[in-house]
Amino acid sequence: MDRRGFIETCTAGAACASAGAPWPVFAADARPKPYSRVLLVDELGDPLRVAKLQPLVNYVFQYPYVATPVFLLDLGKAAPPQVMSLRNNQTYGWPGGVGRGRSVVAFSAICAHKLVYPTRDVSFISFRRTRARRGVQDRLIHCCAENSQYDPAKGAEVLSGPAPQPLCAVLLDYDPRADTLAAWATLGGELFDEFFSKYDAKLSLDVGPRARDVVTGQAVVRELEKYCRNPVQC
Repeated sequence: MDRRGFIETCTAGAACASAGAPWPVFAADARPKPYSRVLLVDELGDPLRVAKLQPLVNYVFQYPYVATPVFLLDLGKAAPPQVMSLRNNQTYGWPGGVGRGRSVVAFSAICAHKLVYPTRDVSFISFRRTRARRGVQDRLIHCCAENSQYDPAKGAEVLSGPAPQPLCAVLLDYDPRADTLAAWATLGGELFDEFFSKYDAKLSLDVGPRARDVVTGQAVVRELEKYCRNPVQC
C-alpha cells in the first residue's frame, strides 16, 4: 500500500471507529518489530487492570530490554491511528490507543534527541498533565534537555524542539475479558543501540549485567513518582 492509500485507509478506519466498529491495525504498513510477549503487572505481581489506571498519570515499565523504560499512559480520551514520519523520511502507521476507550498508549521513554531517559534517581523527561512552558499545549511528553515536546495522543509526534522523530511506540495487546495489557513489539524509530552505547558504563552500575537482556514473562508497572526519586519539572 502506498502513502496515499494508507492515509485513505486511516481515514476510513477513523470513520468506522466513530460508528462503533473496531479500529484497524495496519500491520502490513506498520512493520512492528516483535520481541517477547510480556504481561503488564502491578507492584504486587498481579495482572494490571486497565480500569485501575489513573488518567493522565505517568506510569513506567521496562521493555523490550531490562534497562529500557517505557511510558504507559491512559490519556482519558481516544487516540486515533496516525501516519508518522521518521528522521529518514520513511513513514509508518501508528495504530492508536487500546482499551475499551482506545485511550491507553505506550512509548519508549528515551528521548529521540539526546537519549535522555528516566532513571531511579532523576527524570528529565515525563508526561505533563499541564503545560511545561508558556504557549505550549497541555498533555505532552516534555524533555528538559532542550525542550523537545511529543504528543502522545498523536503517536508521540514531535511538536517542538530539536528531536528529529517521534518516540518509538510500544505496541500493546488488550484482553477485554481480563481487562489486561501485554506488550509484544516496538514500532517506529528504535534508538536502543545508540542508548546502550552512550550509557554502557552507567547502565552496568545501575542495572548490572542484565541491562541488555530482553524482558520476558511480565513487566512491573509503577507510577513515575514511585519509580524515580526526583521527576524534574522544567
